[in-house]
Amino acid sequence: MRQVTVVEHLLLSQKERPMASGRFTRLLNELILSAKIIDREVSKAGLLNVLGGTGEINVQGEAVQKLDDFANRVIIRRMERAGVLCAMVSEENADFIEIPHTFPSGDYILIFDPLDGSANIDANVSIGTIFGIYRRTSFDSSSVTVSDILQKGAMQVAAGYIIYGSSTMLVYTAGDGVHGFTLDPSVGEFLLSHPDIKIPPQGKIYSVNEGYAMYWDEPTKKIVEYFKSSANALRRPYSLRYIGSLVSDFHRNLIYGGIFMYPADSRDPHKPVGKLRLLCEASPMAMIVEQAGGMAIDGRRRILDIEPQELHQRVPLFIGSKHDVEFVQQTFAQYYS
Repeated sequence: MRQVTVVEHLLLSQKERPMASGRFTRLLNELILSAKIIDREVSKAGLLNVLGGTGEINVQGEAVQKLDDFANRVIIRRMERAGVLCAMVSEENADFIEIPHTFPSGDYILIFDPLDGSANIDANVSIGTIFGIYRRTSFDSSSVTVSDILQKGAMQVAAGYIIYGSSTMLVYTAGDGVHGFTLDPSVGEFLLSHPDIKIPPQGKIYSVNEGYAMYWDEPTKKIVEYFKSSANALRRPYSLRYIGSLVSDFHRNLIYGGIFMYPADSRDPHKPVGKLRLLCEASPMAMIVEQAGGMAIDGRRRILDIEPQELHQRVPLFIGSKHDVEFVQQTFAQYYS
């Protein structure tokens, strides 16, 4: 049987939407081409001079890896010429990137993390690209403003990620379910391999960095103990699986069922609300998991309902199987009701 490519899948889905213009298909197609270029470099990382850091520090206060910088430049250069965007936001750039007037523009906004998990690059651990797509909210001027970009995650048109691992996969949703496509290197196409992904409602895996347990608040400690004990829904301890790359941990739990947690902690008084970025990490993953039947919260609030106040706003994140995340929500409600 002939397999469906991601572009064919998009075209088929858009036929069911009378208002579809094809511009979204073009946007995603250009993003896919960027992913193929990044995948080529990632697969040769041990052979080329692309491992290690650049010596620079990004807006997040983190050391910039060479592949991080490469991926960021590839996406920006390709997408600014796509003719469908008015602006972009990258985890690596302090300000939003408005499309230059020398290029045609559109009304979409792309928010992305060019290479999530880059701290694991040198160890050859799976890493990925995360993206969320929005529409501009105002057209009263030629210039894009921050208010056009600071939209809650529920306003996303689409979201997805590309994971560069044992195989390279694109997982995305446009609001009609979650679909996975695996890159076939022999033909250079992403082929539909995981149609209509559904996360199991009850997981068996918990993913969290327990090295920070001494910095957690009481409800977080209680939650993790619940998953480690036999006094839970499984009547036995959950399996701990933690890679330290959001894309990798999330993807595994999406397929097998489970919960990923990056709670707030007291390590850094300047970052008391968590480490993960609302716009370029938490919101895209939240849209994906909800479309797959799961949940994503910051402890008490639905991630997709949070109104961002700044481009690089950080949030705690509890995301995964519905029953597991509901327990987290109930536990926080007991402490902070």
